[in-house]
Formats: sequence, structure tokens, C-alpha cells
Amino acid sequence: MKKWPAFDNNGDLPIGIHQATLTETLQHFGTGTPQRELVGRRLERIFLLASSTGQVVRFIVFGSFVTAKPSPGDVDIFLLMEDSFDVTQVHGEAALVFDTQKTQDVLGASVFWIRKQIMFSNEQEFIEGWEIKRDESRRGIVEVIHNDSK
Repeated sequence: MKKWPAFDNNGDLPIGIHQATLTETLQHFGTGTPQRELVGRRLERIFLLASSTGQVVRFIVFGSFVTAKPSPGDVDIFLLMEDSFDVTQVHGEAALVFDTQKTQDVLGASVFWIRKQIMFSNEQEFIEGWEIKRDESRRGIVEVIHNDSK
């Protein structure tokens, strides 16, 4: 079982990329209030749909869901996809994940994605950029991994 660091005075995770399995993430952030449970189910659904493509390199969760806020409105996700990922080849429910408006309307989430080849900086720096909040301060984010090897 993952030991999570304490939230800071703002209710954020300490700065950094905190790796955890989907189960660990849901056990920590997807419980406590009905809203957290709802948003946790949304995260799980999106993770499974995105993973079904076999093209996810990194699955990053940021925003209010990975804070101490009791009622996060939605879940914010960034997906780094393989260079070979072709969104036109994604069909069925999984296609919802890669359509910004449908993701918001149907899945109740904000999902951003790019292929690795589009990054202008190195991968780690690009991922760390999701730590930056609207007010330019930084907070911790969560990388959902497929297994316990970290």
C-alpha cells in the first residue's frame, strides 16, 4: 500500500510527480465524500478506456481531485501517447476520451493529450509543467502507473 505524503497548507500534494497504481489513487482520493467517489469512478473509467488503446505512455492526474478539496468538480488528466497513436483508429467508447467536448460532457473530465513527438522539451520537464497552477504556484501531481514497479 502506498504511503502518501501529507497535503501542504493549501491542501495540495507536495511538489513532485507522485506515482501510484489506479487502486492506490482511488483508495486515497476517491473516497470520503459522495462527490469524490463519483469523480473517482470517472477517473477509473477514463483510465480503463485510455489504456484499452495500448498507446498510453504516461497518465497524469492533476487539479482538484488530487487535493484535499472535499468536492472536486471533475478530474483533470493529461495523457502522453505513443508516436504511433492514431486517434482515427480509436472507436467505441474509448473514442470519447480523445474528444475534448465529449470528454467533458459525457465523462465529466478534462482530458488533454499529445503524442510524444510533439513535445518541445524533454518528457520529464513537460510532465512537470502540469504541476503549475493558474496562479503560477506549483503543486504535486499523480502519475497513475500500471503496476507497483516505481
